[in-house]
Amino acid sequence: MADGNQKVDIRSSVSAEEWQARVDLAALYRLTAMYGWDDMIFTHISHRVPGPDHHFLINPYGYFFEEITASSLVKVDLDGNVVQETDSMINPAGFTIHSAVHAARDDAKVVMHVHTDQGVAVSAQKEGLLPISQTALAVREDVAYHDYEGIALDLDERERLVADLGPKKHSMILRNHGTLTCGETAAITFTRMFFLERACKMQIMALTAGRDGVLECDDGLQDKVAGQGGMTENSNGMSMLTEKLVWPALLRKLDREYPGYDA
Repeated sequence: MADGNQKVDIRSSVSAEEWQARVDLAALYRLTAMYGWDDMIFTHISHRVPGPDHHFLINPYGYFFEEITASSLVKVDLDGNVVQETDSMINPAGFTIHSAVHAARDDAKVVMHVHTDQGVAVSAQKEGLLPISQTALAVREDVAYHDYEGIALDLDERERLVADLGPKKHSMILRNHGTLTCGETAAITFTRMFFLERACKMQIMALTAGRDGVLECDDGLQDKVAGQGGMTENSNGMSMLTEKLVWPALLRKLDREYPGYDA
């Protein structure tokens, strides 16, 4: 199991609040691996460190997501400077995307970005996410879009990315690239990604019948399900369900199948 090459005992050197953020983020990395959304050592999930400093946690570059532990995560500031003692480095592309969202949105304490086959496939379709499944209707109103500008190494892209995300949406399809979600907690951020990725997968499967063979839901149904689904600004039912029931169940599954994330 990876140890992050830490020279100090991380748990004893950080606050209880930061340690909990580390455990939650490590759990997100393991869940991403468990659901098959990882992309070898690429893509990223980040968690803002509680407190007055604008620091956030991100994965050490070169580690598979199934190896990530609470102690191996790297703490950086919004300029990409590592602010803890570690031999690990971070991926500059991950810093560009995640620092942009963290800096712009106080509610975006957790930011998750993946490159799944189905997510990238939908991101390459001109119409984006279609209203053809209950899952898509639950999240579609909350989805923003950002045009592809190449590998995210240009810091100037941050301004355009956050402008496209806007002040209230929590999910984004990065054109020709992948998907992104954010939220107040690891639990709701993961749940948003779960439904977004499921909707993308269902769309790719449905479109095997051809575009003309797919049945779309009308505007009235789209509005109704968006309100019922709890994934938008105007409905918080799914957020409550996620924190109280879904997240504890996911952690129990991790403890059975991917133990050690909280070390």
